[in-house]
Amino acid sequence: MKRIATFMLLLAASSVAWSIPAQAQRISPQENARRSSKAIKKQQKMLNKANKKQAKAMKRAAKAQRKATKKANRRHQR
Repeated sequence: MKRIATFMLLLAASSVAWSIPAQAQRISPQENARRSSKAIKKQQKMLNKANKKQAKAMKRAAKAQRKATKKANRRHQR
């Protein structure tokens, strides 16, 4: 009798323990919208950062090209 009672108690405890994570995983539509907007904001920030980095690299490359052209023109004038 004690074994059956213990088994039932463990079964009840484990069923409660299994149901808690499932309940915690359900999120409200408001929470979903908040997470979504947060992810969009993060993505936009990363995109802006990458665009700035690319613009800076292009500016450096253009400057180097102008410098190389200027140096080549000086050689031909001599």
